[in-house]
Amino acid sequence: MNDMIAIYALVALLSVPLGIYIAFALSTQTNRLDTLFGVIEKPIYRLAGVNSQHTMTWQVYALAILKLHVGLILLAWLVFMCQGLLPLNPDGIPGMPWDTALHTAVSFATNTNQQHYSGQAQLSHLSQTFAIVTLQFLTPATGLAVLVAIARTLLVAKPAKVLNGVGNYYHDLTRTVVRVMLPLAAVVALLLTWQGVPASYQAAHQVDMLDPQVEEVQSIPLGPVASMVAIKQLGTNGGGWYGPNSTVPLENPTPLANVIETASLTLIPVALLIAIALISGRRRLMTGIGAVMIAFSLISTSVVVYSERMPNAALVELSQPGANLEGKELRFGTDLSALWGSWTTQTSNGSVNAMHDSFNPMGGMMLLMDMFVNVTFGGVGVGLIGFFLYLMLAAFVGSLMVGRAPELFGKPLETREMRWISLAILAQPLVILGLSALTVAMPSAAANSNPGFHGLSQVLYEFTSAFANNGSGFEGLGDDTPWWNIACVVALLIGRFLPMLVPLAVAGWLAAKRTAPAGRGTLPMDSPAFMGLTAGVIVIVNLLGFLPALVLGPIAESVVQGF
Repeated sequence: MNDMIAIYALVALLSVPLGIYIAFALSTQTNRLDTLFGVIEKPIYRLAGVNSQHTMTWQVYALAILKLHVGLILLAWLVFMCQGLLPLNPDGIPGMPWDTALHTAVSFATNTNQQHYSGQAQLSHLSQTFAIVTLQFLTPATGLAVLVAIARTLLVAKPAKVLNGVGNYYHDLTRTVVRVMLPLAAVVALLLTWQGVPASYQAAHQVDMLDPQVEEVQSIPLGPVASMVAIKQLGTNGGGWYGPNSTVPLENPTPLANVIETASLTLIPVALLIAIALISGRRRLMTGIGAVMIAFSLISTSVVVYSERMPNAALVELSQPGANLEGKELRFGTDLSALWGSWTTQTSNGSVNAMHDSFNPMGGMMLLMDMFVNVTFGGVGVGLIGFFLYLMLAAFVGSLMVGRAPELFGKPLETREMRWISLAILAQPLVILGLSALTVAMPSAAANSNPGFHGLSQVLYEFTSAFANNGSGFEGLGDDTPWWNIACVVALLIGRFLPMLVPLAVAGWLAAKRTAPAGRGTLPMDSPAFMGLTAGVIVIVNLLGFLPALVLGPIAESVVQGF
């Protein structure tokens, strides 16, 4: 318990200076960082042939995002299929099948990192670094760029300066990568290398077994692991170099390495609360949002920790009563495994240091709830963007409750805005439950290892993880098949771009409207009452959408097992 409190405190301590730095680094005001990083950024603009000072409308901004990501997906897809013919492949790994390669490309291009393959066995060093790590930098940077665009368009007290546009995507993306992601990842990668995480381009090492009677040789795959692990944690990516992710000692070798990787899960999402407060000037609003997120986080983490301290019902008659250590690294125990599991689903990260499929039903249900909500802290940038969606819905409901026309920050919320806001929120249950129903209706397609209540949870978890751009899994699924790969691609794309681009569009529409003066009936967006209403909307919407599925899955499993 003391370890968990210390990690929470560490994140809180580090997020303050980091948030101030991010606000300074991404500010529209000229500062000393422009001179420092300009020598890197200006050649990038010239090489890309873009005018970084040109202001884009929200439509052009969104189109630029989609064009870049389509290009990245096609390039990564080609690299994965052709890696057997490309250099930096000392272990002679062949190319991926087309459907696995497509799923992998889309998964990493959507900041999800859902893996239907085993990294060290099915990807070459070139694929891991040129394709995977590149996407792990660009995709969280895109989420942060869109968040900043929305903040300066919707939240800044005097948005008249940006009425003609929301900013420049290429300018926002480049500054985010160069000024925020690369420096942070470099620091964390050096710390992890110091702790023993591999950082080389060597082929797999062949070592003799410790037992002299065994003549076999064990192959230990290596590579530039530390650099990938650093950005997988900081960028809420989650895809590991090794198949079992951060349960592998090579990827997470020491207690200090585990603390560094755990703290990195929430560091940037928490720091963004401070950064956006400074950029927008709406400090009370961001404080209220942060309070809701922290409350959700503490509730979720407490339930998961309590659940994993309970015995595993499947082992009750086979061992002495005790905490659920099934599927966990004994180095970390139940508490640090539960903390990681809770944080990785609260932040749409998806990396693991224990097997989520082995969590008790109550713990597994909370991991699902974290992904349903997906705004406890959320992914880099997109967590706050998703919270803004619920904020807009709460503003609509709250305005009607006090007898006023719906508005947001003095701007009228009309039919067009509410139609798209509703679509972005309702797409989640429609896609997840629809694809889950289709899959369980075809047992051969589901290929799950548990046909009972837990089997439904496995299927539900996989599609939830895809739509929430999380990437973790209950496993136990034969998921490297054309059905799973293509079905998850659908969930990945809708779950990434619809909830991210709809708030951008709403911000653009609202910025062009006249601001109504505040009056006695104006709904105070930064008040504790409104934050409570927003929290209630988040809980009610997700319970209404997913409670029946939870009853048929983890809740039924918990009742049957007695835990």
